[in-house]
Amino acid sequence: MSGPILSLRHYRHSLIAHSHEHPQLVFGLRGRLEFEVQGRGAGIDRQGLVVVPAGAHHTCASTGGSDCLVLDVPGEHWLGEQLGEHADASRRLLDRPAALGLNERQQQLVDWLAASPVHDPLIARQGAALLLASLTSTAAASSSACQRLPYAAFDAHIEQHAAYPLQVADLARIAGLSCTRLHARFIAECGMTPMEYVRQRRLLKARRLVLQTSLPMGEIAVQVGYSSQSAFSAAMLRAFGCTPLALRRESGDNAH
Repeated sequence: MSGPILSLRHYRHSLIAHSHEHPQLVFGLRGRLEFEVQGRGAGIDRQGLVVVPAGAHHTCASTGGSDCLVLDVPGEHWLGEQLGEHADASRRLLDRPAALGLNERQQQLVDWLAASPVHDPLIARQGAALLLASLTSTAAASSSACQRLPYAAFDAHIEQHAAYPLQVADLARIAGLSCTRLHARFIAECGMTPMEYVRQRRLLKARRLVLQTSLPMGEIAVQVGYSSQSAFSAAMLRAFGCTPLALRRESGDNAH
């Protein structure tokens, strides 16, 4: 990331819409700033904060004018170097879009920095580190509220769009994470990649259709995203130890 770590910005009614490859925190000072990150709307007033993860598309504008302190986080190496044991909590805070409130002491720190020469590299670096460290309790609360990935939302999306090509970016958008962070979280939480998870959910849907309906196998294959019935049959054999036809036949035998 090039440019200052801390900066004071004045926002007007002109709409700003962009994304950047580093995380960003926007702290309200005066006025109200309307913000949208990854399709989620929020308003920033004094004692408010919006988290913009790396790569997240966001828009903002202020009808009456708004002054904010903006922290552009340099990156992973900087977090580890500056924050030490607080770095993991800060990474969790920066992982997903959020609109948070500050307590009085945190707002005092924001006000003090806003009145300081933030263009001074030492003040900017140490001020940014202090701000992030002060937010670790906020990060912990945010993390415990949504500790795991939103699997129910993933499952609903995969169920609805199982017949169509699905990408990691689709799930990343739902989780409000970058594709890289989503991949790492899936490996840590499930021991599989996002696409392996999609494939598993598709095959579970296929198994349900085989057992609970009389649909032809070719139609079930299409409904779960397989253009070839032979590829579908091979995938089911790998996943469940028998072909779709054998599974249905076995189910019919057990019913008698």
